[in-house]
Amino acid sequence: MATSRGPMRTEVLTWQDVDKLVDILVPQLQVAATYDTILLITRGGIIPGGLIAEALNVRHVLTASVDFPGTERAGLMAWPAFLQFPDPELLTGRRTLIIDDVWGSGRTSAAVRGRVEGAGGIPYNCVMHYNPYRSLFTKSKPDFFAATTDAYIVFPWELDRGVQGIDMLSPEPDVN
Repeated sequence: MATSRGPMRTEVLTWQDVDKLVDILVPQLQVAATYDTILLITRGGIIPGGLIAEALNVRHVLTASVDFPGTERAGLMAWPAFLQFPDPELLTGRRTLIIDDVWGSGRTSAAVRGRVEGAGGIPYNCVMHYNPYRSLFTKSKPDFFAATTDAYIVFPWELDRGVQGIDMLSPEPDVN
């Protein structure tokens, strides 16, 4: 994967790395608030969100699926298409923890947060990795994150199905 600054560093995580990230997030989340609902952003937020929902004993778990049209003309300014989103009455007045795996550009997390706010919910964004170097939002970041990175993160659940856009032989990725 490349950026305007050159090739982006890739970091491949193990399941033990994921456990450590969850162990960093859970105390932050417990101290900050109690949550009525967890909203998982598909697909990246499903596994971390399930682990966090279990650790926090939150039983009201919902999903949101967001797509940004990949048109050259729209570029990064494309409006999101919500392929799946909970009914507003499931969010109104609820402290909602929005979980995704990474905050890269931040577009997906920000779009979901805006939609939760529009439904009358009280949103909190949570990701495993925050990449401030790629974020399009200079005045916004996730409320909770376990690690800051400048790398393209590959999670262990992504390896079994293959990783598009990553040449696993050149350069060799950093493995924790």
